[in-house]
This record gives sequence, C-alpha cells and structure tokens, in this order.
Amino acid sequence: MASVKVVLIKEKINKKGEAPLFLRIIKDRKPKYLGLGINLPPEQWDDIKQRIRKSHPNSVRFNNFLAQKIAEAEGIAFELETEKKGISSLAIKENIKGKTPPSFLKYFGDYIEELEGKNKFNTFRPAGSVLQKLKKYLKGKDLTFEEINYQFLKNYELYLRKEVGNSINTIHANLKIIRRLLNAAVREEIIEPSANPFPRYKLNWENTTKAYLTDEEIHSIEILPLPEDQVINHHRNMYIFAVYAGGLRISDLLQLKWQNFNGTHVTITTQKTKEQLSVKLPNKALEVLRKYQRPNCHPTDFIFPFLQNDVDYSKGILLLKSISSNTAYANKNLKIIAEKAGIEKHISFHTSRHTFATRALRKGMRIEYVSKLLGHTAIKTTQVYAKIVNSELDKAMDIFND
Repeated sequence: MASVKVVLIKEKINKKGEAPLFLRIIKDRKPKYLGLGINLPPEQWDDIKQRIRKSHPNSVRFNNFLAQKIAEAEGIAFELETEKKGISSLAIKENIKGKTPPSFLKYFGDYIEELEGKNKFNTFRPAGSVLQKLKKYLKGKDLTFEEINYQFLKNYELYLRKEVGNSINTIHANLKIIRRLLNAAVREEIIEPSANPFPRYKLNWENTTKAYLTDEEIHSIEILPLPEDQVINHHRNMYIFAVYAGGLRISDLLQLKWQNFNGTHVTITTQKTKEQLSVKLPNKALEVLRKYQRPNCHPTDFIFPFLQNDVDYSKGILLLKSISSNTAYANKNLKIIAEKAGIEKHISFHTSRHTFATRALRKGMRIEYVSKLLGHTAIKTTQVYAKIVNSELDKAMDIFND
C-alpha cells in the first residue's frame, strides 16, 4: 500500500525564513513529492500531528485544506492500487495532479519518428509494423504505461500466437521492441522500475535452421537460362553477386554505385550498422559486375538497375519505400528461380548471407574474417554458421559407419 504524508522541506527554506509543504507519496520505497503551495516558518509546523500550529493566522483554513488533500490522495492511491497492480508512486502523483497517465502509444510513435529522422530504416520498418499490430489489438483505444503489466503481456502474446498466427520468434521480436521502449521509459523516469513487467516476463525464442545453398545449388542458379532483359535475371545476378561478395545485404546492394567500385574492391557504409566495409571481389562477383559495365557509366549511377539514377533518395522515407518494395519483388522472384532450378529449399535474399558464411567457413576462412565481412558487431552472431559447418563434418564422418 502507498503511504501519504505532508512534510515540511526545511532544506528549501526561503529568504523569509519559510519552508514549503509537500505531499509525499511512497510506494515500493519510492517517494514522490507534490507541492501544496503553502510556505510557513518551521516552528509553526507540527510534524507528528500533521497540522499547522494555531499560532499561524490561517491555521484553520490551511489545516482543512491539508486534510482534504491527504484524504483525496489516499483515496486515489487506494483506487489505483485496487484496479491496477504494479502502480507506481509517480502514477499516483500524476493522478492526484489530475494529469492523464502518459500514453505508451504516443511514446512509441515519437520513437518511430526519431528513427526516421536519423535514417535508421532497418529499425524504423519493423518498429512501425509492431506499432500497427499493437494498435489493431487495442481496437482504437489508447494504451498508457501503467496498463502494460504482466497480464497484459500474457494476453497480447496469446493474441499474436492465436489470432495473428505469429511464430515464437516473431512474437519475441515484437515484444523485444516493446521491452526496449519500457526500459527507455525507466531511464527517462517516465515510469518507475517496478512498473516495468519485463524483468518478470520471459521472452521465448526458438532456434531455427538457417537456409543456405550448396555449391551445386548455386551453380544451378548461375546456369539457369533467363531472358537477359527481364527483372528476374537482374535479381538472379544480384543474388549471385551477394553470395560471392561477402553476403552483402540487399539494402546495400540496391544502393551500390560505380563510385563504390575501384576495379577490385567495393567499399560501402552499410545501411544497417553504418559501418564502413571494404570487400575484395572474387572472380565470380567481378563477372557479374562486367554484365552491367557500360562505357558511359557515371560514377554516381547505381550498378544494379533497380533504383533510378535521376531520383533524389536523400529523403529517408522515399529510400525506405524503394528498398522495401524492391526487396519484396526480389524475394518473390527468388522463389520462382529456386523452383526453376529444382531447389526445394525456401530461399529469400537473406539466404545469400547464410550461403556466403557457411561456404567461407567450409573453405577455411577464419571466423573473425567472416564476422567482419558480414558486418556483425559481435562474433557470437557468426558462430551459428560455425555450428552448421561442424554439423556437416559430423555427418560426413558417418561414412565410416556404412
């Protein structure tokens, strides 16, 4: 239960020798203070009786005011604690002041605007999707921070699994973004740490098998007859280029310009991590680029013919939409390519990264080099590919059991 008390803050005594009275609300050992607009000499305050002494000319009127405020605060605190578990002293204070509890949806929307302003497209896009999904669940209602408790998370996870049909890992990704925002709200003192349910709520994750292509499957895609002037052929070429060129992400390949290529290397600042990366191109990757080299190529022209050379993509949202639509189109065509090549695996453009990593490790490249080329910030992210290769070696040893 929250405790409510009127206290005289002697440390804030003014030039007249008067100190202010505050309403102190303590919940879970966390105090919050609300000014009452009354200043008086310390000797005229009775802290035990919680009353202004009769020697003060306005003692009767002020004491009635204080009694009213204490009763009001205790009533609000009791009502909030009855309705909502995990209510904080800050939330009680805001309710006493008559303020509307802070909106999580507004905070979420401001976060997305900030991401867009910083051109963090790879974070902006999934965060926007999570917000829209959450709004659909709320059916037009607002969501305050104090309403996000353990039971809310449990109900929302059930909705994502049963109604939306999301996988365990998709649900994990959705809730992880919500958790990030609540942690930020705690740091900004918008909510108390005790009001954040995530330390008590377990996020589930399921290990998945990363799809990758064998050398034979890559070759079958390379030799697949496709009309040279059709988009599907350009998607095939860009995919093969990625497989050999360090598993570059499609967001980086779409923006790759001739000025990024010096004849042997491509040098870029990656879209996702903003890290500068230089990749020496093996012969297969160089063969792909030769298909697009023209005598009249300008250094600022895009290498692959998907983004338009005469369009200004410096406006973040335009680039985001172009990357998003081109990625979806490429993945659609890759499914067709896989089917035509007789590959039964489900492949998307991201499998080019998995393919590069497993092939590189299998051919003896050191894992820290693979990690650097993939742009991983931590080598543990790359270690999953080492496990795949080790698993292949284990299976290979089974020949001695035949």
